[in-house]
Amino acid sequence: MTLSTGILLTIALAPLAGALLAGLLGRQIGRAGAHTVTIAGVALSCVLSFYVLWQLVWGGAPTYNANLYTWFQIGPINASVGFLVDHLTALMMVVVTFVSLMVHVYTVGYMADDDGYQRFFAYIALFTFSMLMLVMSNNFMQLFFGWEAVGLVSYLLIGFWYKRPTAIYANLKAFLVNRVGDFGFVLGIAAVLYFLGTLDYAQAFAHAPALVGKGLGVDGHVWPAATVICVLLFIGAMGKSAQVPLHIWLPDSMEGPTPISALIHAATMVTAGIFMVARMSPLFELSNTALSFVLVIGATTALFTGLIGIVQNDIKRVIAYSTLSQLGYMTVALGVSAYSAAIFHLMTHAFFKALLFLGAGSVIMAMHHEQDMRYMGGLRKYMPITWLTMWVGSLALCGIPPFAGFYSKDAIIEAVADSQRWGSGYAYVCVLAGVFVTATYTFRLMYLTFHGRERFTVKAHHGHAAQDGHDHHEPGVLAHPPHESPWVVTLPLVLLAIPSLLVGALTVRPMLFGNFFAGAISAAPGGVLATMATRFHGVLGYTLDGFLGAPFWVAVAGILATSYVYLVNPALAGRIAGSLGWFYRLLCNKFYLDEVFYAVFARGGLRLGRAFWRAGDEGLIDGAVVNGSASLVERIAGTARALQSGFLYHYAFAMIIGLIVLLAGYVLVGHA
Repeated sequence: MTLSTGILLTIALAPLAGALLAGLLGRQIGRAGAHTVTIAGVALSCVLSFYVLWQLVWGGAPTYNANLYTWFQIGPINASVGFLVDHLTALMMVVVTFVSLMVHVYTVGYMADDDGYQRFFAYIALFTFSMLMLVMSNNFMQLFFGWEAVGLVSYLLIGFWYKRPTAIYANLKAFLVNRVGDFGFVLGIAAVLYFLGTLDYAQAFAHAPALVGKGLGVDGHVWPAATVICVLLFIGAMGKSAQVPLHIWLPDSMEGPTPISALIHAATMVTAGIFMVARMSPLFELSNTALSFVLVIGATTALFTGLIGIVQNDIKRVIAYSTLSQLGYMTVALGVSAYSAAIFHLMTHAFFKALLFLGAGSVIMAMHHEQDMRYMGGLRKYMPITWLTMWVGSLALCGIPPFAGFYSKDAIIEAVADSQRWGSGYAYVCVLAGVFVTATYTFRLMYLTFHGRERFTVKAHHGHAAQDGHDHHEPGVLAHPPHESPWVVTLPLVLLAIPSLLVGALTVRPMLFGNFFAGAISAAPGGVLATMATRFHGVLGYTLDGFLGAPFWVAVAGILATSYVYLVNPALAGRIAGSLGWFYRLLCNKFYLDEVFYAVFARGGLRLGRAFWRAGDEGLIDGAVVNGSASLVERIAGTARALQSGFLYHYAFAMIIGLIVLLAGYVLVGHA
């Protein structure tokens, strides 16, 4: 059985149809109509995506690769709209649509009182369409269209509460930082076209071996073509997948509503870079230099952004820095050619991180939009469903067997330990230390939020309406006691908790040690996953071995230390912070990277702009071109005006002088 073009078009276009109806006819169809059409469109895409995955994996359907429409053709070069649907694509389609569906349902409850209700549903459905176009593309041009489309919609979503200055600052920051990454991405695509002469995936991958021996000369040095292409493409991934130093936009993007955090910054857009590198594995396998670059960047991100998460007090920002750290783990897996492990962790992380973000949103609703964990505590008795499901997500995040994160995260750590690639030693230290860090910030979040004494008071008061439509008031003072969220919020939490618990054990064998990806991912034979497969003796044995591995005991150490500090001796946390001195301040200031970017790029850009303004605008354009030409005309006119005196003897004198000049010229020329 072959996949139907009509089904694939429906998967891609159903969310777009919902977005257009909610966005253009929002007033006519109302709030209920807006969420109905968008949820229906995404639900249809989700059901059909599961069907496509079933047909590919169990139904024997071949890979679908076809062009549906030609944008342009210039000689042998063409750009088309087409779909490449193989096992990798089908898995991404399921993850994107399922998480998006949960977010759509959740949004009905979370955004119930917001004035921009219809607009929000239009945006998130449009985002789903953009992400599907990205993962389903069969060529670089369409990939770039989806890449930029998700960036555009994320800009709109981060700044959804556009009357908030902080939201506008955050979406502008995300937009500008991603332009840096996208500049490298465009150059990488151009390099592919230059060296391989095509934008089509299949043709580019087929011709990839021809890159060996080719180079690009820069300042007298010849760089291998494969290295140039892969490094440039990965710079694009550094922006979208928020890798150091282009990670600074993601924590600030928490200014948008919580459903956005789950949809964009946990499960879909930020994983676009991971998916892209895995898709481009035939190219990356040609350059060990590029893979080492990927490995070191990922390892640095995994450890150091996790450390920042330990000192955050905003519940959403803790989870945001956790996302950065986990994206670092995925990038590390790519760097050691364990592409399957990276995609496996991408999938498991999508479920439990979306669960944690949505759970945080449920807490924020109960706390009347208070996000500071220092004013929470003791919420488990008020919110039992949120508390229980967030524990599932937290244990999955920490990699505790048998939760989903254990199977994917430990596989990455083991793959790095087996790797001989340059930088793998540094990466192993980072990812193993990152396990302790992950356990620390995760359990700190759970203890400060749900356990210990209540650090809030319930007192009737009159808040003032904020620009985002929510009431803001004195921190730690609530008008009403916290309570569990409505079913449209808790149902997605339960549905996300199920795969966060089970999906790792159910899929570890085919994804890591089987042939699940069936050629969709390329890796050199005998790589780290092949070595790991020789030690795999079934899911139960793999799980039991996890209790003996170093990552588990490092996680336990982090859990025990955090439990003692926040449950037994809470005063110790302040003393530890004080004793760390400069290092604690370094973490609180996020390694001062924001300040560096402001000083070098923002202020440097302002100074450069002022220089161009003074020299170019005022000096050249206004001074020389506009004012200078006007002054020249004025001087010429003044001279000409002086010659037109109106006296007859002046004109007679001028005629005599002119006649003398003509005669002199005639005599001189004739004499010559």
